[in-house]
Amino acid sequence: MEISMPSPRRLAVILSGGLSRRMGADKVGVRLGGRPLLAHVIERLTPQVDAMALNAPQSPTGFEALTLVPDTLPDRLGPLAGVLAALRHAQDLGITRVLTVSIDSPFLPGDLADRLAARAEDSLAIAVAASGGRSHPVIGSWPARLADELEAWLADPAHRRVTDFLARHAVDVVEFAPLVLGAHAVDPFFNINTAEDLRLAETFLQEPEP
Repeated sequence: MEISMPSPRRLAVILSGGLSRRMGADKVGVRLGGRPLLAHVIERLTPQVDAMALNAPQSPTGFEALTLVPDTLPDRLGPLAGVLAALRHAQDLGITRVLTVSIDSPFLPGDLADRLAARAEDSLAIAVAASGGRSHPVIGSWPARLADELEAWLADPAHRRVTDFLARHAVDVVEFAPLVLGAHAVDPFFNINTAEDLRLAETFLQEPEP
């Protein structure tokens, strides 16, 4: 007898398909506080979602149990290709929305999924996180129905910027307060793009959360 398993209600996909040119190394292999960046992001998301997946070319060592969702298009076209892979994965699971986050943001707020989902619950808009008055376009809640449109958009080599695709749609921007770590007020979407960013993140990590 075939048993039908219920689809997860809330899905997050961690984007790690980029080339990491400024870091000079694949961010899947970067370690913060002795642990992979990916482990920090998973730890932040685990209480917030029912299921997680990783958008990357291959499963990193030690994370083989995490569902792998590689790009559906060739040539590593950037974060929008990762978003497309996330949308297709959501469709496969019968989920209408998917939360995307980047692997290089290890201090994600604990209410990220709740607040983005609440803003987008009765809307076809894309809900995007912001902090300090600046939006973070790859950290957002996306309607899965956008998959076909996004795939057609990416067929044009001039269409690679996330902000350009967002400009075509209704976007709800959700502002998040700084994360207090000891004496530091840290951007909850602080992203690690360079070796200097990594050194700064190490100092934040040494400060306890309240």
